[in-house]
Amino acid sequence: MTDQHIRAARFRALHTPGTPLVLVNAWDAASARIVEAAGAHAVATTSAGVAWSLGAPDGDVLARDLATALVRRVVDGVSVPVTADIEAGYGTTPDEVGTTVRAVLAAGAVGVNIEDGLADGTSALRDVAAQCARLAAARTAADEVGVALYVNARIDTFLRGLGGLAETVSRATAYLAAGADGIFVPGLLDPETIATLVAEVPAPVNILAGPGAPSVPELAKLGVARVSLGSSVAEAAYGVARRAAEEAFGDGTYHALADALDYGSINALMRR
Repeated sequence: MTDQHIRAARFRALHTPGTPLVLVNAWDAASARIVEAAGAHAVATTSAGVAWSLGAPDGDVLARDLATALVRRVVDGVSVPVTADIEAGYGTTPDEVGTTVRAVLAAGAVGVNIEDGLADGTSALRDVAAQCARLAAARTAADEVGVALYVNARIDTFLRGLGGLAETVSRATAYLAAGADGIFVPGLLDPETIATLVAEVPAPVNILAGPGAPSVPELAKLGVARVSLGSSVAEAAYGVARRAAEEAFGDGTYHALADALDYGSINALMRR
């Protein structure tokens, strides 16, 4: 059994309803090491943060090779399992999604997020059958490689306001049958609805958290198995950059930098 097989098994075991895996999403090797050093059991990438750091917008615009090269740098930079947000799969066809998954596995990751929202300038969701074909292609690719990849199927019903609980559960059922292992529903914050979703979906449920969302202990009580911070950490970091720039160009002061992680701490993490 290879190290990747061990990490895949470890990552899968971390998805326990009521004792959620908390993922503070990283976008480069440094942020991944910072998250790991804070006590992470696993590291997840944020597709938005990754795309922004590489000069592209989020939404299946980033080239596959750039995305997977970044995943490899994150994997090489930490000792915990890594799961990669691959947007809709960086491809227009199921076969292309399979190609992406093989590249992500070759980079050393043991999990992926695959979303059903379309990146076509509308708020539409992908047809269920078409999304199932993409998830099935991801599962087949992983099976061919021989790694128990954790496929987290993201459902954008609540995020885009296109269907409530019934539509979400219907999609979750179909996606699990197609080969997904877990269900990720961003945009859902209501505790009662979260509890109902957890009860009706026979798989680990992932909730996107941040300001305004229930706390991790509250989500644990609702039976959530995975809590992600998504792009919000990268957004906060870029917010500091903007405030520092506006302050330096305006008043000529530097107060926005007061709570920065110091040079020595970051450099020591990167020397490891």
